[in-house]
Amino acid sequence: MKIIGVDTGGTFTDFVLYEDGALRIHKVLSTPDAPERAILQGIREMGLDPDGVRVIHGSTVATNAVLERKGVRTVYIGNRGLGDLLTIGRQARRELYNLQPAPESPPVPFDLCLETGGRLAADGTSLEPLTEQDLERLAQQLEDLQPEAVAINLLYSYLNDSAERAIESAVPEGCFISRSSEVLPETGEYERGIATWLNSWVGPLVTGYIERLCRGLPGARVSVMQSSGEAIAAEQAASQAVRMLLSGPAGGLVGARYVAATAGRRQLLTFDMGGTSSDVALIDGTPRLTSEGRIGPWPVAVPMVDMHTIGAGGGSIARLDSGGMLQVGPESAGAAPGPACYGQGGLDATVTDANLVLGRLRADAFLGGRMQLDLSAAHMAVGRLVEVMGTTVDEAAAGIIRIANERMVRALRVISVQRGVDPRGFTLVSFGGAGGLHVCALAQALGMRSALVPVQAGVLSALGMLVAPPGRQLVRTWLGLLHELDDAELQKALQRLGEVGVQALTREGLERSQIEVEYSLDLRYLGQSYTLNVTWSSCAKAEVAFHELHELRYGHRMGGAVELVNLRAALRGAESHIRLQQCRTLESAEAKAEVSLFGVDQPVPLYERETLFAEQSIEGPALIVETISTTWVAPGWSCLLDAVGNLLLERRT
Repeated sequence: MKIIGVDTGGTFTDFVLYEDGALRIHKVLSTPDAPERAILQGIREMGLDPDGVRVIHGSTVATNAVLERKGVRTVYIGNRGLGDLLTIGRQARRELYNLQPAPESPPVPFDLCLETGGRLAADGTSLEPLTEQDLERLAQQLEDLQPEAVAINLLYSYLNDSAERAIESAVPEGCFISRSSEVLPETGEYERGIATWLNSWVGPLVTGYIERLCRGLPGARVSVMQSSGEAIAAEQAASQAVRMLLSGPAGGLVGARYVAATAGRRQLLTFDMGGTSSDVALIDGTPRLTSEGRIGPWPVAVPMVDMHTIGAGGGSIARLDSGGMLQVGPESAGAAPGPACYGQGGLDATVTDANLVLGRLRADAFLGGRMQLDLSAAHMAVGRLVEVMGTTVDEAAAGIIRIANERMVRALRVISVQRGVDPRGFTLVSFGGAGGLHVCALAQALGMRSALVPVQAGVLSALGMLVAPPGRQLVRTWLGLLHELDDAELQKALQRLGEVGVQALTREGLERSQIEVEYSLDLRYLGQSYTLNVTWSSCAKAEVAFHELHELRYGHRMGGAVELVNLRAALRGAESHIRLQQCRTLESAEAKAEVSLFGVDQPVPLYERETLFAEQSIEGPALIVETISTTWVAPGWSCLLDAVGNLLLERRT
């Protein structure tokens, strides 16, 4: 069977095809206005008949719509007196020390917030019934407002969703509908409401995108990567748009873990540097998930990979601020017009232009020679900064790289040092088209002695989607003091929750025997606001594990009662059995050429990665080029090619 992983990035759309035991890679420029066009173009260029092909892809449609605030006209329905819930939020000030913050637009305009009955108490009893008059009034209001989508969020609806279902039946046909009891059935009316509104706000856009993509791939089995790192069938993904907000980055983490495991590395800091942004994360055996993520200004409480994103990528624009200081990002040149060296009309200097000026990126080796970079355009773009800075073009380019590196180092510290993790014992895994040019500098700045540039590093997110298992992350609130709960009762509740996921996965064609289910509990000390997640085996063991985890995370444990908040079920099917090809052995490849680089006082050998042999060692400084990326082995570092083609970098000094 042919399986293809597709990662839609801000600049490029990447493809990895697995067929007859071999991998093929491909790249095309992204088409942000219609992302499916780039996917269909790439599959055509690879000569594939979509019939029978399994396509797993990451989509930025939901992410971009949220970040650019381009969702559809959405009505929010809440209980009486709570129509402004999403506007008030948690009363958390984004600029704590700004005495005159600029006013912020509410997520939902006031005229699109409707109120009705159907209010429950915390124990599930009815405080205000939902009447026929309420439903008739809502139906008339919706008829007048003509929304494209509706989000329904009633208090404690996760205990009894009958009122939300009744409201759903009153919504005019043709509207995209999200119920909070379905999107996120857990406590926390604000976070649940935001997730439900986001799902409706971008849901029609995701639905339209998936429909267009599937029409263009007749006969293909199309799946979408979720933010938690598992795939979901396209026909089910359309109704769960909020779970796709970190679709692409999640694929990178799955790919990094998969490839690093072949080199025996399990403790990883990952660094995905693309054209527009860089994503960093920590993997200690498996990627960490969080339900406290954010997208733009809003909390997103659905499970997603725990990562930190900054606006520093290969296309990040370098500029001088009002004080004449050099800044890099967050504005990006994107795919159009792109960096100046792309020759598409871009005039601003970018990180890619700086690497080209310094000689680390070769004009004739980009995308395997399919795309010739314009060195003179890069010099002109950087030269515009020189006129003000009073330096040489080479020095300005080196400054751009140093500032971009420092921004990425700070991001790596956020997810390691600032969370009590010493990164020096970890391996820095660098991927994305631009990552290999910066990996040595970042590892050295963090005191790390080892790094890994995976095989197919420039398309690792697409490779991760290729191997990502189908799966679900399910949650349901169950409040109670842990020592008062019965093991058998909780076990049955967890199994009921897991069965929901099993049925969803069997509809995708999986057998029950192929599905692995892991149960866990969200616990907290009574009176706390935030929870810690521990694996379920019994109430007593969960309580012991919670005390230990609390002490590990916060440095202390308390003697108070432990409260159960949520039940969780994580379901996964089997990963695709993709075997990475073995490299040739017993020989050593010679450098293709020697080049001169700014700041290096000796000729630098240039190697083609595909000509290297397993166990071949290369001493820095050196450049290793391949179709989709370039790795800069800095002075003081050595590089070893392992059996499957990973570059293992070690710091000698």
